Amino acid sequence: MKILRAAAMLVLLTGPAFAQTPNINLMPDVKSKTPEEIERDQRLEKAYRESLRKIPDANAVNDPWGGVRSTEAPAAKPHGKARSSAASQR
Repeated sequence: MKILRAAAMLVLLTGPAFAQTPNINLMPDVKSKTPEEIERDQRLEKAYRESLRKIPDANAVNDPWGGVRSTEAPAAKPHGKARSSAASQR
């Protein structure tokens, strides 16, 4: 009787979990391309490669904040107060 109850609980609990899984078709119907589609894809790929060649190379560094920053590095600030030599000898 305990086994029957355990089996019933297992079935009742796995039903909602199974319903939540997405329905994914791992083997869709494979369609081959027609010669016209292959030719069209080749023309599109060629046009894409040609458009990439037309893009100029970025030779200069694009720094929009370059005019705002100073060219010198800031000086390091000393931490705490400077000790006198008499205080350090004690």
